[in-house]
Amino acid sequence: MNLADLRRVFARQMLAIAGVTGNERLENAFASVSREKFLGIGRWHILTPWYRGDVDENDPALVYQDVVIALDVERGVNNGSPSLHARWLDVVAPRPGDYVAHIGAGTGYYSAIISELVGPEGRVTAVEYDAACAVRARENLASRPNVNVVHANGCFWPEEKADVVYVNFAIPRPADPWIENLKPGGRMIFPLGIPNSTRSHGRSLNGVAITATRREAGYEASSVCPVSFVFAEGLTPEPGNDEIRNLYRSLRSGGWENVKSLVWKQPADSADCWYVGPDWALSYTAIAS
Repeated sequence: MNLADLRRVFARQMLAIAGVTGNERLENAFASVSREKFLGIGRWHILTPWYRGDVDENDPALVYQDVVIALDVERGVNNGSPSLHARWLDVVAPRPGDYVAHIGAGTGYYSAIISELVGPEGRVTAVEYDAACAVRARENLASRPNVNVVHANGCFWPEEKADVVYVNFAIPRPADPWIENLKPGGRMIFPLGIPNSTRSHGRSLNGVAITATRREAGYEASSVCPVSFVFAEGLTPEPGNDEIRNLYRSLRSGGWENVKSLVWKQPADSADCWYVGPDWALSYTAIAS
């Protein structure tokens, strides 16, 4: 089997694992991008629930499965689970012509898949905090004119209105631009999470994926799945931080699957909410239709 055929099988498998059906565009995007191009030189470090270690040789065939591959072992930065990203991308559904802000782009693999989804008429801004990863992403994505790589703090992006905001690091609160720069009908997904001193197969965060859509009456929201993501670099909460402690309690108690709306910079009744932050909340109450 050549690599093109293997990528096609891989794409079908990832969508099947994610429970995604009938999304031919997403399957084609996964089948079109060479994952090995984004993993760097040197021996690849593959992480699975049953195995963690270097592969004997950098055989591209080994990466076309639902495995996490370390980009920086010490920092816990990975090329994450393809099936998870298949599920997320199906939820936020980048369309041809859309502008997508990919926050926490790493070395650019999922930015490349997003670029396939938005097509030549769309645009992707791939924002990466780590300077070395940003350099690698710029090199990896140089052949894609619809992608612009930015070395910056993703909490300050996008700088213009976006159709999709796609966040790949955990944080205890969505950044203002993620919410306020969504176009009407725009979709956002991010890992709402807390730092964790322990690592599970190289991933250092516990949290839940939250998605929101901007409607005329507010922000429709829901949870997607529990996740484990590296925490936002450059954002280290003080020990005993009330926001982290309260979020930890909400995550531990469960109930995120009943979230229906995101309340933004308005008063929120804690009795009707799964989680209430300093100036935002995730509510069990749906927005007005």
